[in-house]
Amino acid sequence: MKDKKKQSMHVAALTLGIISSVAIGFWYISIPTGILAIVFGAKSAKRTGSKMAKAGLITGIIGIALTVLFYVGIIFIYLLGEL
Repeated sequence: MKDKKKQSMHVAALTLGIISSVAIGFWYISIPTGILAIVFGAKSAKRTGSKMAKAGLITGIIGIALTVLFYVGIIFIYLLGEL
């Protein structure tokens, strides 16, 4: 039973990381899924050392970073339009 749980955590981390990276236009989806991908990826990588867990961790970080850059860019463009 525990092996099944460990095995599914790295799959969940990768899936959530991909969702976070794809949904950068929707912060209310991207930020929570990115955080969960980082948490699940870190826990699973620490327990099993899985490459898929590390990929989930990385895609979660990338998803959050892209979301932040996207919204900072939108705010920057908006402020330039006000000038």
